[in-house]
Amino acid sequence: MMEVDVIIPVYKPTEKLTALLEALKAQTLPVHRIILVNTEKIYFDKFTAGTDFWDKYKNVTVKHIPKKDFDHGGTRNYGVSLSLAPYFIMMTDDALPVDEKMTERLLSPFVDTKVGMSYARQVPARGCGVIERYTRSFNYPEKSCVKSARDIKTMGIKAFFASNVCAAYRRDIFDELKGFTSHTIFNEDMIYARGLMDAGYRIAYAARAKVAHSHNYSGFGQFRRNFDLGVSHGEYPEIFSGLSAESEGKKLVKETCRFLWGEGKPWLIVKLAWQSGCKYLGYFWGKRYKRLPVALRKMLSMNREYWK
Repeated sequence: MMEVDVIIPVYKPTEKLTALLEALKAQTLPVHRIILVNTEKIYFDKFTAGTDFWDKYKNVTVKHIPKKDFDHGGTRNYGVSLSLAPYFIMMTDDALPVDEKMTERLLSPFVDTKVGMSYARQVPARGCGVIERYTRSFNYPEKSCVKSARDIKTMGIKAFFASNVCAAYRRDIFDELKGFTSHTIFNEDMIYARGLMDAGYRIAYAARAKVAHSHNYSGFGQFRRNFDLGVSHGEYPEIFSGLSAESEGKKLVKETCRFLWGEGKPWLIVKLAWQSGCKYLGYFWGKRYKRLPVALRKMLSMNREYWK
């Protein structure tokens, strides 16, 4: 049986984290250790105060870091350094396995020794809006696949699309490739995935491994998220240049418009237009972040500590 650890960055934990830990306890492929890298100890102390947390979750290890030290790549590398398992799963603390077979199905593609990374399908969480619900189905279809560098010509940026919301890694390949880029504002998963492909390995999309995960961002929330996305694309032109993210965005907007019309909810197209405009402007200025003063970058970014 495969030995696997789960590594989860945590910030201001809520009952969602408890639900996640309970779901991980129920997996048919047992989790060996759960490593939580928590930002700011005070929040975790409040979360566990007066509870039996430590008695219930004996395979959980918690390491605390100050907020100023959090980084999308570096913090995850730190979590991996605490694991000795040959496989590990990266998750976020707001993702929830849909059933007890998530870990089993997520690791099943590793029977192919050339697969170095496998990522799960994200389905809408409870309370997800109609537009976001369709976005999930667009980015995470029902059919599994395995992708390699040769697919970049036909799939473009989607060839190395992957997400650390729920993704598994083969540890020996991870070490060979020196892990995630240590200082990243966003997209540490896709930056790694592209390097994985370039080294001759493959990425599996395990559609039967499912987690509930979605957001209902406001227009400004969409702007800020896509600002950080644009920054990451601008910082790594050797990875993202020549592979237009805008074309995928246009395709998503068109398909969503068609979906909303077919569902008899044309009034939501106005909301879609507003959100899409916010996404585009955020991405546009993110790619051009060097033109902006640092104070404005901090204001527009979801990751203000990045600009310290």
